[in-house]
Amino acid sequence: MATIRTLPDKYYDKDYETNGIHRVPLWRIAGFAMNNTATNVYLMFMNYCTFYLLGFVGVSMVVASSFLMMMRLWDGVTDPFVGFMVDKTNGKFGKNRPFIVIGQTVLFVTSYIMFHVTHKLPEGPIRFVFFIVMCCLFYLGYTCQCVVTKSAQSCMTNDPKQRPMFASFDGVFNTVLFTALAIIVSNIADKYADVGNYTSVEFFHEFWMLSAFMSLAFTIVAIIAITPKDRPEFFGTGKAVKIGLKDYWDTLKNNRAIQMLILSASTDKLGAQAKSSAVGVAMFACMAGSIKLQGTVTALTMVPGVILTFLSVSLLATRLGQKRAMVIGSIGGLIINILLGCLWFFGDPSTMTSDPATGALNWGFFTIAHIGLTVLLAGCQGISGNIVIPMTADCADYEVYRSGRYVPGLMGTLFSFVDKLVSSFAPMIAGIVFAACGFVDHNPSLGDVVTPQLRAGIVFLAFGMISLGLICNLIAMKFYPLSKEKMAEIQDEIIKIKTAAMSEQA
Repeated sequence: MATIRTLPDKYYDKDYETNGIHRVPLWRIAGFAMNNTATNVYLMFMNYCTFYLLGFVGVSMVVASSFLMMMRLWDGVTDPFVGFMVDKTNGKFGKNRPFIVIGQTVLFVTSYIMFHVTHKLPEGPIRFVFFIVMCCLFYLGYTCQCVVTKSAQSCMTNDPKQRPMFASFDGVFNTVLFTALAIIVSNIADKYADVGNYTSVEFFHEFWMLSAFMSLAFTIVAIIAITPKDRPEFFGTGKAVKIGLKDYWDTLKNNRAIQMLILSASTDKLGAQAKSSAVGVAMFACMAGSIKLQGTVTALTMVPGVILTFLSVSLLATRLGQKRAMVIGSIGGLIINILLGCLWFFGDPSTMTSDPATGALNWGFFTIAHIGLTVLLAGCQGISGNIVIPMTADCADYEVYRSGRYVPGLMGTLFSFVDKLVSSFAPMIAGIVFAACGFVDHNPSLGDVVTPQLRAGIVFLAFGMISLGLICNLIAMKFYPLSKEKMAEIQDEIIKIKTAAMSEQA
C-alpha cells in the first residue's frame, strides 16, 4: 500500500502500510471532544430561553415552547447545506477547522445580541421578530460547529479500540458541564431573587458571560487537538469525491447503519431533552420546595457519575464494540428511569431537604434512593447518549465500504438533520404538558401547588419520555448492522479501496 507518513510515528500503527490504521495521542481525542462540550454550553444556555421569552418578549407558554421547536427544526434544515460545504472544503486550514471558527464566532455574537438587545426594543411584535431573526443566525453558527464534531471523527482515528474513547471523554465532559452549570445557574438565579430569579436581566447577563467564554476556551482546545489530523492524508479513500444532492437521498435510502442510528439517537435525544431545565426547576424548586436543592444534589452525584460514565463507556465499547455497548447502556438506563419515575411519583420529594433556603440534604430513604439511582443512571446513559457520535464515524466508514464515497459531512448532517427534526418537538411537548397541568403563562417553580396532574406531568417529562427513547434504542440496535466483527471486515475492505485509489493517482 503506497502511503506517505507526514506525521511522527505515534500517529500510525506499526503496520500502517498494510492495514491503514492511524490514530492520535489520547489527549487529542480528549481535546477534540471539547468541541462538543463547547456547543453544549450554548445548548444549555438556550434551555433557559423560555424564561426570557415569557419574561421579556411577552409570549405565552405554548408560543415560547413552540418557538424553540421551530428553531430546532431550522437548525436541522441548515445541516445538509453545512455538511455539503464541509465535504467540498479542503483548504490550507483543513476541512473541519474553518467551520469550528465560523460557528463559534457566530454563536458568540448572536447570543450576546439576543439576550442584551431584545428587551431594550419597544414592546410588542418587534421584539419577537428581532429575536427570531437573531436566533436563526445563532443556530446557523451552532450547526457549523456541531457538524465538525461528527465529520472529523473518521479522520481523527480509525482504530476500533481508540475510536470509542471519544465517547468516554465526551460523556465525562458533558456530565461535569451540565452538573457544574446546574449548580452555578441555580445559585445565579438565587443571587437575583429580588429582581426575578430566572426572569431577570442580571441573570441572563451573568449566565451569558459564563457560557460564552467557557465555550470559547473549549473551542480553542478543540482546534489545537484536531490540527495535525485535519489533512487530506486522513480523508477516506485518498481521492476527491464529487458529491451531489442526490447522494444525500441515496445514502439515507440505502445505508441501513445510519438509518438505525438516526432512529436510536433521535428518539433518545427527544426523551432526554424533554427533561429540560424548566423540568429540573419544576422537580426541585416546585416539588421538593428548594431552588438550591438541585445544585446540592447534582454536586454530590457529579464525581461518582463521571467515574462511572468514563469506565462504562471505555471498558464496554472498546471490548465489546459500540453496538453491544449501546444495547447494554439502553437496558440499564430503561430500568433505572422506571425506578426513578416510581420514586418521584409515589414518594415525597419534600423530604430531601432539611432546610429549603440552603438546600441542605436530609438523608432519608428518598434522598438516598434518588442519589444512588442517579449515579447508576449516569453510567448507563453515558453510553447510550454519547456513543452515537463515534458510531457516526462507523457509519461513514460503512458508506465507503458500501458505495466508495467518503462523505463524513454528509453522514454527520444526515444524522443531525433527522435527529434534530425529531428532538425539536421536546420543548413543545414540555410546554403542552405544563399547559395541560394549568401553567399557561409560566413554568412551575417555587411556591406553586403540586397537583396530582402536575406531579404526573413532571414525572412523565423527567423519566417517561427518556424511557420510550431507550426502548426505541433497543429496537434500532436489533437491525443495526455494524457489529465489532463487521467493522473489522469493513476496515479491511477500505484498505483495498484506498490502495486502488492511490494506485490510480500514482
